Amino acid sequence: MITLYEHPSSPYAQKVKILLIEKGLAFEARMPGIADLGPESDFTKGSPRGEVPVLVDGETRVFDSTIIAEYLEDAYPEPVMRPKAAAERARVRMLEETCDTLFEAVNWAVAEIVVWGRATGELRETLLARAVQQTAGIHRWLERELGARRFFNGDAFGYADACVYPYVAGAAGRGCAPPEGSRLADWYARMLSRPSVARCSADVAPALGSFEQLKGLLAQGLFKREYRDHRLEWMLRSGGVEIVLEGMKKNNIRFSHEPT
Repeated sequence: MITLYEHPSSPYAQKVKILLIEKGLAFEARMPGIADLGPESDFTKGSPRGEVPVLVDGETRVFDSTIIAEYLEDAYPEPVMRPKAAAERARVRMLEETCDTLFEAVNWAVAEIVVWGRATGELRETLLARAVQQTAGIHRWLERELGARRFFNGDAFGYADACVYPYVAGAAGRGCAPPEGSRLADWYARMLSRPSVARCSADVAPALGSFEQLKGLLAQGLFKREYRDHRLEWMLRSGGVEIVLEGMKKNNIRFSHEPT
């Protein structure tokens, strides 16, 4: 049995979960608990960054959603999820990279502000307006990348669609759905009708209840949100430097783990 350590709201974990379902692989999805944070746990051994997702397949442990997805293609090649042509595979990888960095940063920043209360007043409005503006730009880019294709992967659903969907869905959940009448909106509607996406989406709402409990821990510095790479860049260049400094002062943000 494959084990996927995840949080259902994580777009990185959603990508992997959709691919597992589409490949017809039996797996157990679980959120890391206290018992999974010890030095000898599969989760800790599997991820030096201390992040979900982590995939455990027998003696194999893999972290990072992109590496996990590549592992699944190598270990379980049928059905094939990536296009055959080298140029098309490169296009798909670039879609994944852009969504995993630029698009993820926008959705994550909105959650920091709206869910975790990192900003109020004028700063809140400024940052949220920036997120709306940037999302519209990403939607336009995705529309061009989709072109006349039925799916981002080509004529049929594939790897690229699993990579793009979580971010489009995340933006839609905060009121920034693809523009009506766009090809991107038609694609999104097709995605919502897929059983793998429906199963993945159904897991999200029950898991969001844990956020209320975590808010108290965040205020005490006992729970930390990770500010790294593209996320930190978004906050700094969008005018949220005081959020970062305040989080460091209150000890409720963290940066990447250093392997020991």
